[in-house]
Amino acid sequence: MPTSIETIAAPPAPAPPAPPPILAPAGAAALVRMLTWLSPAFPIGAFSYSHGLEQAVADGTVHDRATLAQWVDAVLRYGSARVDATLFAAVHRAMASGDDACLAELAELAAAHQSSAELALESTAQGEAFLTTVDAAWPYAALARLRAAWPGPYALPVAVAAAAAGHGLALLPVLTAYLHGFAANLVGAGVRLIPLGQTDGQRIMAMLEPVVVAAAEAGIARPLDRLGSATPMADWASAAHETLYARLFRS
Repeated sequence: MPTSIETIAAPPAPAPPAPPPILAPAGAAALVRMLTWLSPAFPIGAFSYSHGLEQAVADGTVHDRATLAQWVDAVLRYGSARVDATLFAAVHRAMASGDDACLAELAELAAAHQSSAELALESTAQGEAFLTTVDAAWPYAALARLRAAWPGPYALPVAVAAAAAGHGLALLPVLTAYLHGFAANLVGAGVRLIPLGQTDGQRIMAMLEPVVVAAAEAGIARPLDRLGSATPMADWASAAHETLYARLFRS
């Protein structure tokens, strides 16, 4: 018999498995880059454009939270954002597949597919500023491919889509972020112009969340032969804004 009490130790419990990372390192880096590029602070001058909204406020078409939400909703579903989403998806695919001939055709189409002189300036000025900044801070051969394929001007969706594909950013999240930024810029302009409180602006952004997601998914699925818009009031407002006497915005 043993002369002392034997303590039988229980086997150590296995260590719990480490929780999986929310994002792999490459995915986290891609997310940070996407957030940086599509932040309102990215230096492309987006704050200086209202996309014709200033005219719509001046003539009373947009005058409160409800009408601002309706205006931005229509632009996302049926207006120039619809065109941008379709072209963005096509450019992303062309860049990712190395089809430079298609890339050139799409860049030319995007530069031509503008409803007014001010909207053309808004898109191409921001597109060139975007490429210049990305070239300086995140140099990559893909953007040299774009410039070699098409000498410019570069509409904003072309510039962002080409850079995103060249840097390996997935199409759906980056297009969703692009359209979110598009909507946020219009809402921000409306908040200043009407004016509205900042909370009302955030209420509109909350209402637009499913619209932005649906617009991105539709843009990816839409063939180029269905490229087009159906927002004549927005197009008229952008053209009329060219002669608006007192204005805060360039479009």
